[in-house]
Amino acid sequence: MSVELPLWRALTGYRILTLVYTLVLFALSYNKYAHPLGAAAYMGALTLWMALTWRRTTAAERCTRQFLIADLSFAVGGILLTLLVDTHARIMDGGPTLPSIWTAGAVLGFAIKGGWRWAAAASSAVAVANLLERQELARDTIHNVVLVWVASVAIGYVVEVARASERTLARALQIEAATRERERLARDIHDSVLQVLAMVQRRGAAIGGEAAELGRMAGEQEVALRTLVSSGLVPPQRGTDPAGPTSANGVMMPKAGTPLPDRPGAPCDIRALLAPYACAGITFSEPGAPVELPAVAAAELTAAVGAALDNVRVHAGEGAHAWILVEDEPDEVIVTVRDDGPGIPEGRLADAEREGRLGVALSIRGRLRELGGSADWVSVPGQGTEVELKIPKGGAPEGGRRGKA
Repeated sequence: MSVELPLWRALTGYRILTLVYTLVLFALSYNKYAHPLGAAAYMGALTLWMALTWRRTTAAERCTRQFLIADLSFAVGGILLTLLVDTHARIMDGGPTLPSIWTAGAVLGFAIKGGWRWAAAASSAVAVANLLERQELARDTIHNVVLVWVASVAIGYVVEVARASERTLARALQIEAATRERERLARDIHDSVLQVLAMVQRRGAAIGGEAAELGRMAGEQEVALRTLVSSGLVPPQRGTDPAGPTSANGVMMPKAGTPLPDRPGAPCDIRALLAPYACAGITFSEPGAPVELPAVAAAELTAAVGAALDNVRVHAGEGAHAWILVEDEPDEVIVTVRDDGPGIPEGRLADAEREGRLGVALSIRGRLRELGGSADWVSVPGQGTEVELKIPKGGAPEGGRRGKA
C-alpha cells in the first residue's frame, strides 16, 4: 500500500469531522451574527460542496489541482465573508471565522498533493485572508496563522520524504528481483550451454585436426559467456567450482528418476529422485522411511546433488568412487556427497570463482540458498571431498528465502 493512502484517508476524515464541528459552532452562535441568513447560506453551500466532493480527497488521482484551488477558494471566501455577516465586536474579540478549522483541511490537501511548496503557498493565502478579516495584527491571529503555516509545510515535507523513500524501496525491490532472475538464468546457462561448450573443447582437443579448431572456438565462447554470466552475480567471498549438472533445463533430474508432482508444494520422496544415481561407481544410502520435501525443493536438491557428482566425475577422475548419504533430521534433510578423489587444494574454490566458473556458486549454493538451505565443503588434499547439502523441511518451495551457504 502506498504511504500516501493513509494520509488521504486521514484528510477525508478530518474534513468531515471539522465540517460537523463548524456546523455545531455556527448553530450555537447563530443569533450573534449580524446577518445570520447570509452566514447560513454560506454554511449550506459549504455542506453541499462537501457532500459533492468528499470522495475527491480519498486518493491522489481524484484530488486534482483544480479541485484543490476550488476547495481553498471556499475556505478563503468564507474567511473574507465573515467581515460581512458577523459583527465587528465579535471579529475584534477573536471570534471564529465562518469555515473555522475546516480551512486547515484545504491547506493540508495542498501539502499532501504537492509537497511543502504547495503547502506554503496555500497557507500564505489563508494567512492573508485571516489578517484582512481581523484587520489588525492581533497576537492570537498571528499565532493561528503561524501554526497553520508551519504544520502544513512540515506535513508537505514529510510527504516528499515518504515519496522518495517509497521510490527508493521500489527500485531496490526491482534490482533484487532482477538479480535473482539473472542468477536463475545464469544457473540454467551453466547447467546447459557452458557444459556443452566445455565438452566440445575437450573432445575437439582430443580428436585434433579441424575438430581442434572447433574446440578452440568453443573454449573462447565458454570463457566469454562465463565472464558475462559471472559479472556482478556472486560475492567474491564465496567459492565456486568449474562443473555442475548436465541437464538442459537447469533442474538436473536423474535419467530414470520419478516424475515430480504437478503441484509445486506437493510432498516428494527425495529417495526416489536420488536412487537412479546409484551405479557401479556411486553408492547410495537412504533411510528406511520416505524423506519428503516439497516438489520444487526436492528438484533443486536433486540438481545440486547432480552438480556435486559432476564435479566428482570431472575433477576426481573416472576411477573415483562416490557415496550419497540421505539423512532425515526433524527439521531438515541432509544429503552428503563424498568421494575418494584427490581432494580440492586450499583456495581452489575462490580461484575458480574469480575465473568465472559458477558450478559451486550457482548450481549448488545458489539453489540451496534460495530455499533457505546451505552447502558446506570439507576437502583434504589426497583424501577426497565431502559436500554436505542441507534444506529445511519448512523451506520456501518458491525460492523466496535466503540461507547461509
